[in-house]
Amino acid sequence: MSYPKRMTKVLIAGHKKHLEAAVDALYEADLLHVEDFVEGNDSDFEIGMPIAYGEEVSRKLVKVRSIANTLNIKPTDETVPLTESHVTNELDAMIARMDKEIDRNSEELSRLDARVKDIESAEKEIAPFLAYDLDLKYYSGYDNLAVFSGTVSSLNESRLLEITDAYQLFTDPGSKFFVLFVSKNFEKDIQSVLSDMGYREMKAPDKSGYPSDIYAAFEAEKSEIQAQIEALIAERAALNKEYGNFILSSDEYLSILSEKAELPLRIATSEHTFVIEGWVPTNNFDEFNASFSEKTDNGVYVTTLEVDMHDEKEIAKIPVEYENSKFASPMEAVVDLYSRPKYNEIDPSSILAISFPLIYGMILGDIGYALVLMSLAFLVMKFMKSDGIKKLMYVLIYCQVSALLFGIIYGEFMGFPLAGLMSHGEYIPGLIPGLETIVFDFSLFPDEPFTFPIHRTHMIMTFLIATAAFGFLHLNVGFIIGFFDVKGQHGLKHAVLEKLSWIIIEIGVIAAIVAWYFGLGTVGIAVGAIIAVIGVVMLTMGEGIKGPIELPGLLGNILSYTRIIAVGLSSIYIASTVNDIAFGGLIWTPADGFSVLMFASILIFVLGHALNSALSIIAPGLHALRLQYVEFFGKFYTSGGKIYKPFGHLKKYILEE
Repeated sequence: MSYPKRMTKVLIAGHKKHLEAAVDALYEADLLHVEDFVEGNDSDFEIGMPIAYGEEVSRKLVKVRSIANTLNIKPTDETVPLTESHVTNELDAMIARMDKEIDRNSEELSRLDARVKDIESAEKEIAPFLAYDLDLKYYSGYDNLAVFSGTVSSLNESRLLEITDAYQLFTDPGSKFFVLFVSKNFEKDIQSVLSDMGYREMKAPDKSGYPSDIYAAFEAEKSEIQAQIEALIAERAALNKEYGNFILSSDEYLSILSEKAELPLRIATSEHTFVIEGWVPTNNFDEFNASFSEKTDNGVYVTTLEVDMHDEKEIAKIPVEYENSKFASPMEAVVDLYSRPKYNEIDPSSILAISFPLIYGMILGDIGYALVLMSLAFLVMKFMKSDGIKKLMYVLIYCQVSALLFGIIYGEFMGFPLAGLMSHGEYIPGLIPGLETIVFDFSLFPDEPFTFPIHRTHMIMTFLIATAAFGFLHLNVGFIIGFFDVKGQHGLKHAVLEKLSWIIIEIGVIAAIVAWYFGLGTVGIAVGAIIAVIGVVMLTMGEGIKGPIELPGLLGNILSYTRIIAVGLSSIYIASTVNDIAFGGLIWTPADGFSVLMFASILIFVLGHALNSALSIIAPGLHALRLQYVEFFGKFYTSGGKIYKPFGHLKKYILEE
């Protein structure tokens, strides 16, 4: 267990003529967490204005990012960093050149896309008329004929015959599209009948020629345009390759300048001076001070400020940076999912590095799943370069190491027992020939003798007691950590009343139960009860009425740990069910020999255990997290710390010269 990294409050002040040099030095140091200045009515200072070059930098940055978005530029293994001098010397010319080429490419693509949309719209208009392939000039221009074309919900030709039989009708049953030529003498009557049938008019395009020829011409033009579009896309890919390195480097360079230019918006300034307050890790202060003074030619004043560690508002301003061993550092990601610790409280990452994998392993406890998931974690780490992903994969590896060890203790491999076992008069063979379960002569419950390997499915009541006992110990570790936390923050008296009182209550209750169980008489029970009452009084003095109200919740917290056996058994039963379906005779057994059903069994086995492997990440992980976040953290952890974000940037695409 450790506290977060110690921080020193720093004040930097100087004349405005040194502001740009100070900003450059701070950015290069990448150590100062700037505390934003808040204007007050009684202050002679106000928030500063951006550095002069900021507006131009922002304009260029918007242009560079627009180009990057258009060309879909992303970092790759082939990305090569460029020197800062190369970027600065070529930036304006390259932006103008790229802008011109991309504008031409984009305009041509837009023109072609618009033409494709026009063609597709025209094809939709002409498509219904393909069924009859009459020259489109025949659909209009008559003095004595009326032409109806469109769709109806249900065409009843007998209704037309009631009006006249002097018509020509073309129908397409598949689309309910029709074309009707009829004498203009009957136009109004036909119009009325068609309206009753749900007529929707679709006029023939104002063109001449056969629909099939026109449609084919459209398709040919579309193919030609598509070839041009593909050529332009290939050209864009070439531009991506040509300008990718420069875009990434210039984006980083301009982003750095933009951050520098905007720093005055976070600090205090007057007509001639500037003041910056912030936090630097204590171990790095001397290095920071020497480097900063050198780069500003000692023209800027740097000093440290005292911090009132009894002022909660002041403590809340201190940024928090973890300071853990290499082993515990991956668990910082798990802590951050909840919330970072406050500056003056114990960082739980180290204890979590033990308890979280331990609980996960107790739940899963299977050699096969542990090996599969561990292999998956190493595979993800190989192909995913993100630091955040790597930390989570290390957490998964810790959990699988624990699951592997418990798998050996439980003797389980993907739902199969490793060792043979007699159960209710029936012998269950193990995976390893000759390996038999050792049965001991003692037990906590009838019909549940202790065995090795420990068969969870045959020792359910024993495991319920064991997991509750583990929960009791785990929660008391939380109370002990809370004791040291409160002692450091408020003193020994508060620590005893707020945290030690819980342990005293537990001692009293246990003493009374032991006295009753072993028949030590009312005196023994009374002594335990008195100790418990003293603990309750102390708790009330420390936490007020809230403390005694939370007492019943302690039992609920302890019983929550029995979910360890409940979730573990669900995984076993899912695995066993998959095995029974695949190889238990429902589909195929080894005695059946090679057949199609054998491959079906193998497929069910693989898919079933793949699903259970996914569940073996989610279910044990979520329940282990819940026991940490809700039950364990609730006994000591307040959290709410501010993340340490130094003013600076780790350069990826800019080479130091």
